[in-house]
Amino acid sequence: MLDFNIRGENVEVTPAIREYVEKKVEKLERYFSEGVNATANVNLKVYSDKQTKVEITIPMKNLTLRAEERHNDMYAAVDLIVDKLERQIRKYKTRVNRKSREREGVAAFFQSTDNNSTAVELEDDNEFDVVRTKQFDLKPMDQEEAILQMNMLGHNFFIFTDADSDGTHIVYKRKDGKYGLIETN
Repeated sequence: MLDFNIRGENVEVTPAIREYVEKKVEKLERYFSEGVNATANVNLKVYSDKQTKVEITIPMKNLTLRAEERHNDMYAAVDLIVDKLERQIRKYKTRVNRKSREREGVAAFFQSTDNNSTAVELEDDNEFDVVRTKQFDLKPMDQEEAILQMNMLGHNFFIFTDADSDGTHIVYKRKDGKYGLIETN
């Protein structure tokens, strides 16, 4: 059962928008087993160039589904994002089913959808093949130096040891051109 938390930024969440989002996102419930409760957090944003951005996050016990989409039409963005979430679920379910043959686990969250499960299970068997392994020493530095290093290398992320806390951190370049920092415990 999905509960909804729908927020609007620079847009009023009208009953029509709320009903459309709930109707579309509730279609995902068919992939979940009975008794699974989750809250779908939906953020709707309208930018000055009239483009809309829809973000949907569905955190669950062992899995978090998340997708975002930009489009000129908010309703089209909702349709596209539901398709993305559905693909994520199917991919994840395929992997879980493959692994659940060996052990029971997260597969209990998903129902069997036999109408197309054979086609889904044939998808991307080798998607997680590791084709290269790198080992390196992490140099102590601050986050500004790590960002400079990342940009000099032309990468979109960089792992470093924080000089102050001695923790392993990751800086990354976001789609909006700004930077993010992931701190480990």
